[in-house]
Amino acid sequence: VLLVAYLGYVGLGAGVLQALERPAEVQAAQHLLQQHWELLANHTCLQGPALQRLIEGIIQAYKSGITLQGNTTSLGRWDFSGSFFFSISAITTIGYGNLSPSTVAGRIFCILFALFGIPLNLVLLNEIGQLMLLGVQHCAHRLEEVFHWQKKASLLIKTCALVTGLLLFLLLPPLLFSDKEGWSYEEGFYYSFVTLSTIGFGDYVIGMNPDRTYPGWYKNVISLWILFGMAWLALVIKFCINFLE
Repeated sequence: VLLVAYLGYVGLGAGVLQALERPAEVQAAQHLLQQHWELLANHTCLQGPALQRLIEGIIQAYKSGITLQGNTTSLGRWDFSGSFFFSISAITTIGYGNLSPSTVAGRIFCILFALFGIPLNLVLLNEIGQLMLLGVQHCAHRLEEVFHWQKKASLLIKTCALVTGLLLFLLLPPLLFSDKEGWSYEEGFYYSFVTLSTIGFGDYVIGMNPDRTYPGWYKNVISLWILFGMAWLALVIKFCINFLE
C-alpha cells in the first residue's frame, strides 16, 4: 500500500509538472530555432556547421565556469572561495551540477573527498540538530518551571523554534539573494528550499553571475547558512516523517 501511495504521489507530480512546464519547453525550443535561422539568414557569411561548433564550444565552456565578456573571458569559479563553496555542495550532497571537476585528478580527488566528507557532514548535521533540539527542550523546561506550564510550554517553544527557523533559513535569505544576485523574492525562496533540502537542481546558484561583483564574505556566510539550515530543515522533515508514520 505504501509503495502504491508513493508511486501515485510521484505520478501526480509528474503529471502536474508536465502540464505546467511542457508548453514553456516547446515555446523555448521554437524561439531558439527561430533565432538560429534568423542569424544564418541575416549573416550569410556564417555556415551552419561552424555556428553549431561555436555554440557547442560556448556551452562546454559555460559548464566549466567560463563566460565571454567582450574580448576577454571571466574566471573565478575555481578560486578558493568558489572551490570552498563547491566542496560544501559536494559533501552536503546538494550537487548543483553547474560546476564539476574537468581533470582526471580532480575527479578522483572528488570521489575520495566525498567518500569521507559525506559521513563527516552527516555527523556534524546530526550534532547541530541535537544541539538545536536540546535548546528547544531546555527553553520549554524553563518555561514549565517559571510559569508552571506543561503541554503549553512545549507547544509554544516548538512553534517559536519553527517560526525562527522559517525566518532565518527560508524567509529572510531571499532578501539577501535579491540584493546580491538580482533575483526576485520568489526565485530566492525557491533557491533556499531547493538548497537546504539538498535537491540542488542547479538552475539557481549563488555567486555565478559574471556581471556582478560579490563581497569576499558572501559565499562563506552562505556556506554556514547551508549547514545550519540543513540541520534545521532535517528536524522539520524528521517531524513530518514521524507524523506520516
